This record gives sequence, C-alpha cells and structure tokens, in this order.
Amino acid sequence: MRVAHVLLTAALTSTLTSTLTGTFASAPAVAARAEARPIELPAEVNGGAWQSGHVQGIAIDQKKGYMYFSFTNLLVKTDMKGKPVGSVTGFTGHLGDLDFNDKDGRVYGSLEYKDAKAFYIAIFDVDRITSLGMNAEGSDVVTAVYLKDVVDDYSADMNGDGVFDGNMGNTPDHRYGCSGIDGVAFGPEFGKRGGRQKLTVAYGIYSNTTRQDNDHQVILQYDIRDWRRYERPLTQAQPHTAGPERSDGKYFVRTGNTTYGVQNLEYDRRSGNWLMAVYKGVKPQFPNYSLFVVDGSARPVEGPIEGQPQPERGALLPLLRQGLHHDATDVWGWESGGQYGLASLDDGRFYLAKDGTVVEDGVTKQTGRAQLHRWTGQAPTPFEQIQ
Repeated sequence: MRVAHVLLTAALTSTLTSTLTGTFASAPAVAARAEARPIELPAEVNGGAWQSGHVQGIAIDQKKGYMYFSFTNLLVKTDMKGKPVGSVTGFTGHLGDLDFNDKDGRVYGSLEYKDAKAFYIAIFDVDRITSLGMNAEGSDVVTAVYLKDVVDDYSADMNGDGVFDGNMGNTPDHRYGCSGIDGVAFGPEFGKRGGRQKLTVAYGIYSNTTRQDNDHQVILQYDIRDWRRYERPLTQAQPHTAGPERSDGKYFVRTGNTTYGVQNLEYDRRSGNWLMAVYKGVKPQFPNYSLFVVDGSARPVEGPIEGQPQPERGALLPLLRQGLHHDATDVWGWESGGQYGLASLDDGRFYLAKDGTVVEDGVTKQTGRAQLHRWTGQAPTPFEQIQ
C-alpha cells in the first residue's frame, strides 16, 4: 500500500505539472515547484472606477493580500476582495506598469514627464497607503529615482539639426525610437534562473513605419541595492536628476516596431521566461503580435542591432521559439491580453488586467479588473481564464 501511495502521489504531481505549464516550461526544477498546492486566490479583483486615465499596470502582494492598480495618474490599493484600502493621487506625469518587490515590500512603477525630459522609477512605500486621496507630493509615500540612460536616448538628436523634436513619434530623433519607459519587473540577470534580483525596465517605442532603427524592444537592468542614496521625494514642478549614471545592462529584442513599446513586462519564476505585452505594431513586414516572450534560459549574445543609422552592436536576447511564427522575420509570439496589467503568480497562473469605462452621475470613469488566468501556451492565445 505504501508503494502504491507513492506512485499515486507521483502521478498526480505529474498531471498537475503538465496542466499548469502547458508548453511554457519543462525544466526539472519547474516540476519540483509544481508539487506545492496552488494558493487560493479570487478569480477577479475589482480595482474600482476612477476619474483618471485608463488602467496601466497591476502588482500583487500575495503574502499580505493586496493588489495595486495604476491608472495613469493614480495608484489604487485594494484587498483581494476588491475593497479600496487607499490611493495616491496628484501625478501630473504618466504612471505606467508596476511590480512588487518582495525583498523590500515596496511597489515600483514607471513614471514619465516627457515634456520635462524626466523619466523615473516611482517607489511606493505601500504600507503607508492607508487612506484614499493621499497626495503623491505631500506625503512620505512616494520617492523617485531618475534614469539618465532613458533621458539620453529619448532626447538624442539623431538627425543632427540641433533641435529637440519633443514628444513626437514622426521624427528621426529619439534613439531606437525611444518614447520613454513603461514595462517594469523584477527578475534575475538575463540568461540566469537565480541569483540577485534586478529591476528591469523596458522602453516605450514610438510607432513609426518610416524608420528602420525602431524594430527592437530595449530593456535595461539595474542592481538597486544602493538606490536609497538616489531616492528623493517627488517634486513635479522641478524634477530632480538623482539616479544612477547608467544601467547595469542594456539589451535588445527584435520583435518589429510596436506601438509604444512594452506596455507590461513580467518575469515568471516558474518558467524563467520574460513576458512582454504590447500594443500591436503596424509595420506590414512584421507579424505584429501582441505578446512576446524572451527565452530566459538563453544568455545574451553580442551582435549587430539591425537598422541603426551607424553600425552598432549590443546584447541581443532571443524570443522563446513557441507560439506563432513568422517565417519572413523569424519572429515568435502570441495574440494575447496583458497590455493593461500582467502579474505572474509563479505557479502557472497570471492575473491579466481588463480595462473599461462606466458613467456615474454623468461622469465617465475608468475601471480596471484583474482576472485570473492559467498559462496554456496554446496558439494563438496562450492564456485561459479561470472562472
């Protein structure tokens, strides 16, 4: 009976592993982690309705049981039943994708002030978010770190006319087509499964069909262990410039031009892969998928960054060779949601945010709902909603 029990347990574990992973993960270490019982979480978390911009990103603190939603100029904290716990308002820039750092218990998000040529990582001391309407500048909830690398590429005078063209996509300026930043996630150095977690930041990229130098996603990695020395309160009228001189790594992923780059970036510990949810591009020579996955098992390879005005080499990351394949460009991807929020639970399940609007007392408000899905890896759509 004891032998039979062991065999039955092994069979059930194998079945669970196969169900959760689909074609996304196959390493032995992944199967070992699948033995843990999945955490009971709601099928949907309602982020509420707000007079704001549309939902941009989500982050989850599974241990304490909170979900965080960014709504362009507003951050909302809810419990896992969707009850609002607090909010941070007053952002005059663009608050984008979010991620929860389980090392320090804080939420990190991309924050843009394009006209001021200032791009930041906003850091939220979320334990202090205890009431609605807390001001981003008038409280001790938010600090910001300046990203000089991004500013340099965004403000690059590519045609040498001595004029900064500003927040415009139909110009030759902005190196790599950089429009700022959006996707944010924590994960290991590219090509590694473990080790020190790094803050990983993806560029926004302008949609422009007339350029050939904007067909890569650009991703930066930062070791943030000493970032406390850079953190400053948010001063939006006079943006500060305290931050690292450069990133610890700059990487390129050839996907074809997308509309505003990586909207949501997420590292999945279970598979070791990086997910990039985008607004579809419009260049006809590319497949214009809405989800790309970087193969986390492959180390970066130095090679040419195609399409640059002057020959340039950089660290290239490969796409996972699963899903849909476009023969002419050798680009792989899927048709998927996740552009409005994507959070991995590291067990084969993900929350994907769904945007929407409601009208209350004649006022149009933006809504956001985090809906639970499981990864199947099936093409064209790799996620299956869990009801």
